[in-house]
Amino acid sequence: MNKKLKTILIAAAGLFLVFAIIVYSKYFTNNTKDVSKEFYVEIPTGSNYDKVLEIISPYVINSNDFKFIAGLCSYDESVKPGRFLFKKGLSSFGLVSTLRRNVPVNLAFNNQERLENLCVRISSQIEPDTTKLLSVFRDSLFLKQNGFTKDNVIAMFIPNSYEFYWNVSAEKFRDKMLKEYKKFWTLERIMKAKKLGLSPVEVMTLASIVHKETVKKDERPKVARVYLNRLEQGMPLQADPTIIYAVKLRDNDFDQIIKRVLYADLTINSPYNTYVNIGLPPGPIAMPDITAIDAVLNPDNNDYIYFCASVERFGYHEFASTYPQHQINAKKYADWLNGTGTKR
Repeated sequence: MNKKLKTILIAAAGLFLVFAIIVYSKYFTNNTKDVSKEFYVEIPTGSNYDKVLEIISPYVINSNDFKFIAGLCSYDESVKPGRFLFKKGLSSFGLVSTLRRNVPVNLAFNNQERLENLCVRISSQIEPDTTKLLSVFRDSLFLKQNGFTKDNVIAMFIPNSYEFYWNVSAEKFRDKMLKEYKKFWTLERIMKAKKLGLSPVEVMTLASIVHKETVKKDERPKVARVYLNRLEQGMPLQADPTIIYAVKLRDNDFDQIIKRVLYADLTINSPYNTYVNIGLPPGPIAMPDITAIDAVLNPDNNDYIYFCASVERFGYHEFASTYPQHQINAKKYADWLNGTGTKR
């Protein structure tokens, strides 16, 4: 090997080593600011490469290093929307790899009284906003095809935890909820509802009242039977939770706290007034949990027609088969309530 060739090879090896060091430093050394150990970054649907750079810039130490690696890995030509988990100490290569791994959201919801409230809760966990979610759930064709109305479509939601990608579309989210609803309503549950003379939506509606009446899960089958007894006898349900719902709906204020139903409230002009109207209200007054639903489907065996809150076992109720006995129980509760000074 002549001296000139040897010099060229040494120079080439040196340049390669320098290049390797540069690439290594850009690829594998930390390029993430010490914000926290772990945090999520959300890339909206339709974002381009420039938008990604804008979003991640607060977390990147050297943007040029990231751009260099993103170009080598062709990320700048294949941006994906989603929710991505950034970790402390990620290199530029690690950042690019992370931005290709969409992390699912463990979405949960319960205790929502209206579809509007539910959509606000959901939109805080996935990309579609409240307006878009409300629009797809109230779509007239969807409602007609699946036997719902705008008043009872909230019955479609079974409170639970569900896994979604953050950038799921509103339509796909809705369709998944419908699938879960149909999955929940097994043949066994449908037959139990039919035996009671109720449809699944009607079961959900009654279950929402039972859910609101008592937080005691072991008492819910007994409360469910009282309401079923009233329905069978053609009596009004006279459910205070429906009156509270009617008042909130009239006032357009579902944040207000109502601890006491007044006599004046019982005459409110509303389809949710079960003191005036016979039968079930137009739809659920809240999202019942599964224990309330199964309480309606598997009610207690009793002949009770009346009940009111107990002053001896707080959280529970006193039940009665006759009105005179109920009056005694109701007076005890009214006297106790007056003693606390509760006016509303």
